[in-house]
Amino acid sequence: MTKFKEFIKDEIVLILSFILAFISAFIVTPNSGYLEYIDFRTLGLLFCLMAVMAGLNELGIFKAIAEKMLSKVKSTVGLSLILGLLCFFSSMIITNDVALITFVPFTVTALKLSNKLNKLIWIVAIETIAANLGSMLTPIGNPQNLYLFSAFNMSMGDFISTILPYASLSLLLVIICCLFSGKDKLETQNTEAENEFSKLHIVIYCALFVISLLTVFRVIPYITTVIITIIAVLIFDRKVITKVDYSLLLTFVFLFVFIGNLGEIKPISDFLKNIVSDNEVIVGVVSSQVFSNVPAAILLSKFTENARDLLIGVNLGGLGTLIASMASLISFKFVAKEKVSTGKYVLTFSVLNIIFLALNLGLWWLIK
Repeated sequence: MTKFKEFIKDEIVLILSFILAFISAFIVTPNSGYLEYIDFRTLGLLFCLMAVMAGLNELGIFKAIAEKMLSKVKSTVGLSLILGLLCFFSSMIITNDVALITFVPFTVTALKLSNKLNKLIWIVAIETIAANLGSMLTPIGNPQNLYLFSAFNMSMGDFISTILPYASLSLLLVIICCLFSGKDKLETQNTEAENEFSKLHIVIYCALFVISLLTVFRVIPYITTVIITIIAVLIFDRKVITKVDYSLLLTFVFLFVFIGNLGEIKPISDFLKNIVSDNEVIVGVVSSQVFSNVPAAILLSKFTENARDLLIGVNLGGLGTLIASMASLISFKFVAKEKVSTGKYVLTFSVLNIIFLALNLGLWWLIK
């Protein structure tokens, strides 16, 4: 019973997406057209990128980078700056989820060793915001970006020019927040350890990453990349297959079915088009607070052609509630395991998110 409750808590978005798809199947009878709903290219790319990042993370490369950078840190403000910037910039490549899975546990360890666990709430909240906002600058930084970049056939120039103003403001805000972490002395010299990596695995995963990038930019067919990735992983690092987030892939499938069925119900389809049209940013932000930004991106994409505003809306929509970006729950789970107040963390996280969201929306209002 306990495991069942944990499953519901951990996979609430997956469960809800399944329920929605299941209910919609009673309205629109399942048929061969269901296959046309599913964006197999996005699913294939997500699988490949998750496999590559899981492999690199299992090797401990990202942790080793953090250890090297933090070996000379002397204060909590230095720790906060390095970790905040690591989360911000690394999430552009390794995704916000992987950045938080990698660096939040490291933060906990570093603060415990220095007897500064009282700084955990502030620093982890900043890291989480940094990962969510840094990841919005690239098509591979988070799932909603990968989907929208593919679904709307966006160019890299359009994508970056759309998001760069908000990413720039967010970077400045992250740095300012880090400066309020305090100048308490830290003893972090012992966090650096000797690491031995398999050169073969590094070469393989780097090659797979390059192939995946070429596929994102439509140079290589996605089916070719999926086949190459599966074969390479099965031959050289089989356990990584189990590290892929299949629940996220299934969530996408269920949402594709649900949203495809909504499109077949004309009254609902017309209603959603009227709401979303010319309001993509605000609707994207608001719907992300309820559904989280990945489902919101998939849902709203079917009822608008304005990819730029929708991209802004669902990325800024990752700010706000704890579920606005599902990656935020990763940090919360790590914090909940420690002897700190989860209530205080949620409050701190929420206040910071509201400030970041308000300032970014203010910027949008000025430049729209």
